[in-house]
Amino acid sequence: MNLVQGGKEASRWARTSSSGPPGGRRDRLAAGKARARGDGAGASRAANAEGSSHGSARILRYGYADPFYAQMVVDARREWRELERLSGERLFTRTGSLDAGAARDPAALAEVFAKVGVDHELLTGAEAAARWPRFRFGEGDVLWHPAAGVVDAEASVAAMLRLARAEGARVETGRPVSSVERAGGGHRIVGPNGRAEEAEKVVVAAGGWLPDLLGGLPLPDSFLSAFPPLQVMQENAYHFPYRDAPEEPWPTFIHKQSDALVYGLPGGRDAGLPGGRSGQKVAEFNGGRPIRSAAAQTGAIDPANRERIVAYVRRALPGVVPEPYAETTCLFTNTPTEDFVVDGADGITVASPCSGHGAKFAPLLGRIIAEAASGERPAPDRFRVRAAARPRLRADPRPPSRYG
Repeated sequence: MNLVQGGKEASRWARTSSSGPPGGRRDRLAAGKARARGDGAGASRAANAEGSSHGSARILRYGYADPFYAQMVVDARREWRELERLSGERLFTRTGSLDAGAARDPAALAEVFAKVGVDHELLTGAEAAARWPRFRFGEGDVLWHPAAGVVDAEASVAAMLRLARAEGARVETGRPVSSVERAGGGHRIVGPNGRAEEAEKVVVAAGGWLPDLLGGLPLPDSFLSAFPPLQVMQENAYHFPYRDAPEEPWPTFIHKQSDALVYGLPGGRDAGLPGGRSGQKVAEFNGGRPIRSAAAQTGAIDPANRERIVAYVRRALPGVVPEPYAETTCLFTNTPTEDFVVDGADGITVASPCSGHGAKFAPLLGRIIAEAASGERPAPDRFRVRAAARPRLRADPRPPSRYG
């Protein structure tokens, strides 16, 4: 159980780091009195390999067709700088990022960058190939933005928990949760051994375990019926060795063709090679298989997906050897619109900022969730349950929200 007790800042950092595999009913809860106290519960250590926050390499990129999320990245980047300052650690490595492929529409992304103030350069395919000969994206435009990079997810979670403790938090692991019950004006969180904690407010940040947990929470039927359906995906990722050891990190990339979206990034510590070297991590976005919840994950690689990615690497990444030396699985928890969910009722806030693109926002999401749970400031309308449940076929025309 992650039990966090302290002031608002402790609650903020705890909210940010409370995602991953739990226990008991496979839930992971964060709970607390608004502004005064925060509690969380789960059976496993933070950032372990069964959840969505493990490993050392997650992309931080600004490339969104929707200005709402592009602006959120700008705001989140300020929060990352504050987290690095407070922790005294380097958690972000700048690599720059490339967006390519007709279905990715680099020219449209460039217009969004201009709107939110992200430095960028739109190149022809030939210009990009000359500058980055290790990539082969074809003839279409390629968008470069140098501010993108890679965040160390596991180190970031550890830093957030240290900051929570420094603000007076009490953090515990190894305490599964059996039920959440109403108790007077608040809630009682009960473990399988009967041990209970009481809290005025509860935050549920269950990641891929949320589909199994949601229906058992004491939430109004109207809230539960409006909650968007969640699809948990067991995704596959592969590490390929570089042909020549790069003097500096490769850019991250997103290459979207009509049949698939493939992304890549430097692999960090996730699959190290002798001498402290690592390769390029490559994966297909939502290329895995759907599962009921995180409890049903097997960790088994899909051979057909491996075959597709190896063929892609052979065709588009001449700078790596098209033979993976390591492979792994991870979890996406998708909403139909790929919007996040931060909403609640009757003192329970449900946070599912996921859909395979939440890591880059982690410190900002901690602020949003803590403020929403405390009643200080509601989450953006886009994250409310009724908003998340309705289809969104194009970018939201409303101006993007700002935080910080």
